Amino acid sequence: MLVACWSVKGGSGTTVVATALALVAARHSLGGALLADLAGDVPAVLGLPEPAGPGLLQWAAAGSEVGSEALNRLEQPGAPRLALLARGRGEAGALDACDVGERLLAALSPTADASGRPVVVDCGVPAEGSAAAAVASGASLSLLVIRPCYLALRRAVASRVRPSAVILVDEPGRALDRRDVEDALGVPVRAVVRTSDTVARAVDAGILAARMPRDLARALAGVTE
Repeated sequence: MLVACWSVKGGSGTTVVATALALVAARHSLGGALLADLAGDVPAVLGLPEPAGPGLLQWAAAGSEVGSEALNRLEQPGAPRLALLARGRGEAGALDACDVGERLLAALSPTADASGRPVVVDCGVPAEGSAAAAVASGASLSLLVIRPCYLALRRAVASRVRPSAVILVDEPGRALDRRDVEDALGVPVRAVVRTSDTVARAVDAGILAARMPRDLARALAGVTE
């Protein structure tokens, strides 16, 4: 399964959700899982140093003659049973083209990986026509990560990328709830992740992979099944 996590507004928690989802999937899949980072912040969430080698940017810039086997060589350990495809250093220009997104979709699709492991992609806030937008549109499961915020819902309704489901990052005191989000977007809320100090502390300390808060793990269990 290819799962894309994306948002329409920065600060929604997309990278934390994508990383946690990949960690949970890795625990329950015989072949582990792969986490592809198109947004650039996954190493920080995992508590890893910034990767120094080539990543998705360099793969995209190399052109169409470079296939999925090259991506396999770019994988590095992210956590136990979790492989990481880092974004790579440099300007995002090579990832701005939709044709790169089509290549990436083909390279990360289940048919291209004999191990059958789930692949989670952190697409960040995909710009129109970018590789991230193509992946978010073409993934087996396209998950919009959103807070129950009127401004975010307005953007989501207007977005050309249509989700297949929603991960709702719930905050106390919001006027909108799960039903409002489902009614506005016409897709189900697949999981509700509640904001908490324990999640923030785990990310800040770089220990999310080793000590994921139980509430977060429970909320995301079964999302990729």
